Amino acid sequence: MLKIGKLDNRLLEDIVLRHIRHRRPEVTTRPGVGEDCAVVDFAPYECVLSTDPITAAAAQAGPLAIHVSCNDIAASGAEPLGVLLAVLLPEGTREEEVRELMRRAAEAAEELDVEIIGGHTEITAAVTKPVIISTAIGRAAKGSTQSAKNMRPGDCLLLTKQAGLEGTGILASDCGHKLAGVLSDAELLEAEAMLSRVSVVREGVIAGRIGTAGMHDVTEGGVLGAVWEMCEISGTGAEIWEEAIPVAAVTRKLCAHFGLDALRLISSGAMLIAARPAKKDALLSAIREAGVEVACIGAVRERGEGVVIVGGGLRRSVEPPGADEIYRVHER
Repeated sequence: MLKIGKLDNRLLEDIVLRHIRHRRPEVTTRPGVGEDCAVVDFAPYECVLSTDPITAAAAQAGPLAIHVSCNDIAASGAEPLGVLLAVLLPEGTREEEVRELMRRAAEAAEELDVEIIGGHTEITAAVTKPVIISTAIGRAAKGSTQSAKNMRPGDCLLLTKQAGLEGTGILASDCGHKLAGVLSDAELLEAEAMLSRVSVVREGVIAGRIGTAGMHDVTEGGVLGAVWEMCEISGTGAEIWEEAIPVAAVTRKLCAHFGLDALRLISSGAMLIAARPAKKDALLSAIREAGVEVACIGAVRERGEGVVIVGGGLRRSVEPPGADEIYRVHER
């Protein structure tokens, strides 16, 4: 029986990707481990597409559905233009709940200058809580989309905002009743507010203009999972400096309470950027000038050196990402 959460990379390769054999010449980036976007040649442009489900944080599902799929587009250095939403809602859903969900999704889309261009809305016994599948579409000049395939030893690894950002917000939103005596009222509000910071479109578009060696928005599997996937795509290794990874104090509290690893916790809102040494300072400066925190957390190494994290006097191998840490809470 399969575990809760997205399929691990071995299973993804074995029971999903290996069956996708037919190829079209217009498709320039195809499904693969760590690849969040497809790219299609629509000369003189490239069409960039990505799809994601939202199954947690029901109160924030509308805006999250917009942000997480647009984040994937931005991680290719492209500008998101439109989103399609497939909204599946359980029996007993009230009109006002649908109205509120769509109102908040529309607000998030307007904030990003993205149009909701279609979709599907249905009440069904097939789900017991809201499930939203969002598909984002973006556009870039031909040849300008960026991929971790371009990452090479010597590149710097930058991280925007903090590790565990989205996971912190989801835990506070979904498990607030379990946190009395763990977080103060102010800390709970701070944690919930992290769900308003899950967009990486601003830094993605800025970094795309300057030029990167690849980007990855940090979703399931957290920071360490994102680094591992970028290295898998590029055929490289990496050294991550644990003390350099920003983690909010409230995230550390929640992870300590639930026994979770913040570096393996879903982190939409954080962007991992591979930077050529010559462009590192320009990227750091431009992202900070846009009001987004960013830190250098490691460096790309030769593949033979593996993917490792260094901290506390220890040097540990980073394992391939499995089910996100957040599912350990939702399984209880």
